[in-house]
Amino acid sequence: MGSLAAIPGRSLAGAERQVEWPADAGDVFARLARNRGCAWLDSAGGPAPLARWSVMTAEPSAVLITRGGTTRLAAPGGAVLEESRRNPFEVLREVLAACRFSGGEPALPFGPGFYGYLSYDLAPYVELTASLPPTADIPLPDLWFGLYDSVLVLDHAARKAFVVGGRGPAHDAIREALRASTDRAAAVKPPSTGGRTGPQACPDTRGFTAAVRQLNVDNVSCNMSPAEFRGAVARAREYIAAGDVYQVNLSRRYTVALLPEENREGAGLRWAGLYRRLREANPAPYAAYLDVGEGAVLSSSPELFLGLRGGHVVTRPIKGTRPLEPQDEAFNRRMREELLASEKDRAELVMIVDLERNDLGRVAAYGSVRVSEPRTVEAYAAVYHTVATVEGRLHQGRDVADLLKATFPGGSVTGAPKVRAMQIIAELEPTRRSVYTGAVGYLRPPSESEPAGGCALAIAIRTLLAAGDAVHIQVGGGIVADSDPEAEFQETSHKARAMLAALGLSP
Repeated sequence: MGSLAAIPGRSLAGAERQVEWPADAGDVFARLARNRGCAWLDSAGGPAPLARWSVMTAEPSAVLITRGGTTRLAAPGGAVLEESRRNPFEVLREVLAACRFSGGEPALPFGPGFYGYLSYDLAPYVELTASLPPTADIPLPDLWFGLYDSVLVLDHAARKAFVVGGRGPAHDAIREALRASTDRAAAVKPPSTGGRTGPQACPDTRGFTAAVRQLNVDNVSCNMSPAEFRGAVARAREYIAAGDVYQVNLSRRYTVALLPEENREGAGLRWAGLYRRLREANPAPYAAYLDVGEGAVLSSSPELFLGLRGGHVVTRPIKGTRPLEPQDEAFNRRMREELLASEKDRAELVMIVDLERNDLGRVAAYGSVRVSEPRTVEAYAAVYHTVATVEGRLHQGRDVADLLKATFPGGSVTGAPKVRAMQIIAELEPTRRSVYTGAVGYLRPPSESEPAGGCALAIAIRTLLAAGDAVHIQVGGGIVADSDPEAEFQETSHKARAMLAALGLSP
């Protein structure tokens, strides 16, 4: 890609300025969503230590896109600045290295840099013997990252808000969204019962409601019938019995057809409205919204794929799920006990923890990889999960691109051994996954204090992919030797319900 001197805004400012805590973050988001490339990494719910930070931005100064084997650096208007046919992870390393902080580095965990996603379909660039299903029918890029010169960071624990970065298109969009939201909050009359104003319904989300009213089950299709999915589970068990793999993650995908949208602005507001429905139905600590121009990624992920800050790496794989009823403590206690007692769920998590340890060991300092939490139960909006924490320290001379190449895609959404599991997925799933089970989040360019760069990336599960006039919802689970095909089918149906509830539907 040459010298990459063409990157607009490649010199990033790390200055931070505290601003007034927004009365309604959803309203600020809805106003930002009117702009190009709106991004929101949204700690909407979940355990408090995980749901501390959120970050919003819009109007990237440049966009990096991979499609059909070509990676392009484009200006905001779409003009191609540079392009390459090389491995996208190497191009990403080069682009990150070309961006440097000037005048101080951000002290907060989020700041200017790259916000976007890596799709699961990049797997063959990491593991050359991995394969993908032949059908690619979701028209989203394999990689999309916007470069943002300024971001709004929310610290939910301290209830403090900061604008981090320098002047530029993102800064202007954030400033205007904050101003308009503050003016609106001041204009709302306090209710007679108290003096406080709660979150208000944003008029900018109404464009989606009209489409929802005309939806019904006839608008929903699936890429695998119940019989086909049960057959895929049975075939996966045969591979496990033959010793090919210990575990493989299989998924199926719902597609919801929407009414046509005539203009780009209307489509953006439609996706923003849908995201607000999703975060209400299924709030999560690693939720995200990304407007990528030709579509959007709307995620309510509970799972951290990779965190890298100051050379310290952490990953938190999830295996094991049980329902949670907010008003029924006796039921919840029974579900927690059942989850902890489940040998199947325990075995799945142990296998994935071993895989993650091995992956991190490729790029971590010798002896630094450790399992700091082997297994714990965490409560989310509607479910309990068992989660493990694996940590390490990045080896000197390695960077965030090396970390991605060593660990992507996440083991919890592939299986073990990883490469053979991906080959089986390619055989048994009829369509490519696109962003589903890839990674969504933030990539921080290298700096003097963090020469490896940094990242905060979530596994793209519980994720809606919006493209054209359709929304795609994919759900899966880990298949092991004693998996029951009918039970696995029912599990995927349960997981889809909260997602489809955001559309007013049920599977």
